[in-house]
Amino acid sequence: MTEFSTRPGRSTDVTTVTIDEGLSKQHIDRVAVEEPLEIRLLAGTERRSLVLTMRTPGHDFELAAGFLFNEGIVKSCDEILGISYCLDADIEQTQQYNIVNVQLRAPSLPDLSAYTRLFSGYGACGICGRESIDALEARGLDIIDDSTTVAPDILYELPERMRAAQPIFERTGGLHATALFNASGELLVLREDIGRHNAFDKIVGEAFLSDKLPLKGRIALVSGRASFELVQKAIAAQIPIIASISAPSSLAVDLGRRFGITLVGFLRGRRANVYAAGERVR
Repeated sequence: MTEFSTRPGRSTDVTTVTIDEGLSKQHIDRVAVEEPLEIRLLAGTERRSLVLTMRTPGHDFELAAGFLFNEGIVKSCDEILGISYCLDADIEQTQQYNIVNVQLRAPSLPDLSAYTRLFSGYGACGICGRESIDALEARGLDIIDDSTTVAPDILYELPERMRAAQPIFERTGGLHATALFNASGELLVLREDIGRHNAFDKIVGEAFLSDKLPLKGRIALVSGRASFELVQKAIAAQIPIIASISAPSSLAVDLGRRFGITLVGFLRGRRANVYAAGERVR
């Protein structure tokens, strides 16, 4: 595996001018790197550019694998023959590490007609509309059957533990994060990215490539709002509890209640709101 794909996200120095009480001062600031990533799907002699998303470079193979799993395009790591950067001679050298090839074992590409929305750019939109909840059931995603519970005192500690493990955010203040904990509050893995959906895909991708799925008994904490697509990703990975330091959307609440996933919002200090499946919070 290419070393670049496994290292943490990057930041870079920029020259800036700070204005304070009418006085300006030039200095060097640290900002998070944002670059495009194209995910290409290959099988036999076929190739399809699947999605283009803006991301923070680092853990790119996890991002690609997690995205494909969360979207239901692949269901098992055995379906993937290999993941690599596109080092084709006709690709501009500066862009070679912004294209990831996912080679499938199958002799041909799967039917991708249901994923046409991806081809115009993934961004952070996810699947839209209430009918999409029915579409998730049609994919074979089941109600979360997990008896895991967590004490409120454990929940209260998670944001501070996540923040302490965010090296790039500490330097830039400009990255989202997803952290995975066990029910005792132990931090298992954390990923940062300019896109909150990318950070979640990287978490799931790490588990997918390490054969750790499903993620039963786990708690996912996200730094941004808890939206439909993040709850969808938690359901795909069978994470029973998802928490956010911010607000959930109405569709995220509907989805959590439909699939029995515990949805916690506004997790700040010693306070939180539980919007769905509250029986897991003791």
